[in-house]
Amino acid sequence: MQSGKLSLKDFENRAKEFVKKDIKTKEEAIAGAQDILAERYSENPKEREAIRNSMANYGLLETKKTKNFKEDGQYTNLGGKSEKVKWIPSHRALAILRAVKEKEISIKISIDTNRIEENIHKYKIPRHGDSSRNLLFDAYKDGLKRLLLPSIEREVLSELKEKADKQAIDVFGKNLNQLLMTPPVTKRVILGVDPAFRTGCKLAVIDENGNYLEHAVIYPTQPQKDYEKSKNKILDLNKKYNIGAVAIGNGTGSRETQEFFAKLNKEENTKLNYTVVSEAGASVYSASKIANEEYPDLDVTIRGAISIAGRLRDSMATLVKIDPKSLGIGQYQHDVDQKQLEEKLSNVTQDLVNRVGVDLNSASVSLLSYIAGIGKKTAQNIIEFREKNGYFTNKKQLLKVKGLGAKAYEQSAGFVRIKDGESFFDNTGIHPESYNEASKIKELDLNNINIEETSIDLNIGKETLKDIIKELKKPGFDPREDLPPIPFKEGITDIKMLKEGSLVSGVIRNIADFGAFVDIGLKNDGMIHISKISEKRISHPLEVLSLNQFLPQVRVVSVVHEKGKVGLSLI
Repeated sequence: MQSGKLSLKDFENRAKEFVKKDIKTKEEAIAGAQDILAERYSENPKEREAIRNSMANYGLLETKKTKNFKEDGQYTNLGGKSEKVKWIPSHRALAILRAVKEKEISIKISIDTNRIEENIHKYKIPRHGDSSRNLLFDAYKDGLKRLLLPSIEREVLSELKEKADKQAIDVFGKNLNQLLMTPPVTKRVILGVDPAFRTGCKLAVIDENGNYLEHAVIYPTQPQKDYEKSKNKILDLNKKYNIGAVAIGNGTGSRETQEFFAKLNKEENTKLNYTVVSEAGASVYSASKIANEEYPDLDVTIRGAISIAGRLRDSMATLVKIDPKSLGIGQYQHDVDQKQLEEKLSNVTQDLVNRVGVDLNSASVSLLSYIAGIGKKTAQNIIEFREKNGYFTNKKQLLKVKGLGAKAYEQSAGFVRIKDGESFFDNTGIHPESYNEASKIKELDLNNINIEETSIDLNIGKETLKDIIKELKKPGFDPREDLPPIPFKEGITDIKMLKEGSLVSGVIRNIADFGAFVDIGLKNDGMIHISKISEKRISHPLEVLSLNQFLPQVRVVSVVHEKGKVGLSLI
């Protein structure tokens, strides 16, 4: 058939030879031959590669509204559109694919099939072909439309998803790095507040080391709006624990809860400085196995308040306990490859643990398990040892922990810290095996040490010597301390007072490809579009902005009061 040499009559006669038990007519035989040719054509590597390149480079992704499409929904701008596949940015690709998943739109990739059919005529159909050439062309066309194009379309969409996933996960990783590097609020008792209306605001107090102290529930907002009892409970807790900071979750009732604390500060002069923290994933953590192991006797709602307080005290120690897709950072993290997302979380956290170090007396099982040489089981043993014997006073006590042998100790000792330990060096990244050398180096002029000579004199490697000098210059240094501190406030922002041209301050809560979301004290974060971030052309907001960055002055460019949306600009 493929040669096309036979006349139609001869071809039909040849087809009769294939009429058997399973093939009853010559028409079935011809159709079977066409199917075979169609499959061969659709599986030809060269044909597939050519059409894949054509679809990837010139194909148009067309979206069509379904009967479920919501005209005023979140996919309003995605229905009935057409765009070159190769130019679709990752965040829009993920949005389109989510809209398809939620059955609000359907999609297809269109290419110039007429040109492909012309090439089939030109290169696939023999010029000397007789009447059977029409049957031959029909077979190729069937292979193209029924088999090859749908298959290539799936491949191109899969590649588009993979590319979008990679970009989104990279953005997640950069956001996560900045989030976990948020300066810790140390040496203060912290009150965590999980806002709510009907069920009340859940409170949890943690000490300077992050240990849970007490919980309570107050009803300062609607429907009860019991200001007096709520005020007295806060005053009692403050008197009992001398609260140094208040962390308020940014969920339902957050704004009203901020108003309560602003009023309390004004009327009682309590000076309870508060800040709003993202409570993304707090409920997920509260019901998790980790939370149940940490606080088996507490209600899930109280665990959420503890998590909110912990995020302010040390975001790295708290957020590593949460499923990465629930952290509320990046873009469309629920839609990307979850295994890759978890790997990114692990890699970023391990890198930060190596740079920052881990406080042995306050770290959770989750954080300890990221230290080199320490797995989850050993981390749990460390916690049990700490609970039974009290705080660690020197690093060598790690050798007494069940399951932590000499090799694990050698790997991990440089990454743990003990504040106020027996040795000055316990709060540094210096390994205990180098304490003797470090003691001698400490007596020298650290700014004028001859590396070559000192290395020989102390019989110590040059790189190890440099590391020790670096640690001695800044003992107990936490690189997060060099970053701007978390801003606290006593007042409140009212959207009714905002208009185009208003100036506000805020904290960046999330960064995506298309812009940054800023907490300006309202229920919903304001958004700075990438075009409004810098007068200079930038390819991504992360080039100039960072998570938890405080913006002292941002201009309001639009306000949609009924939807609570605020557009912002740094230009």
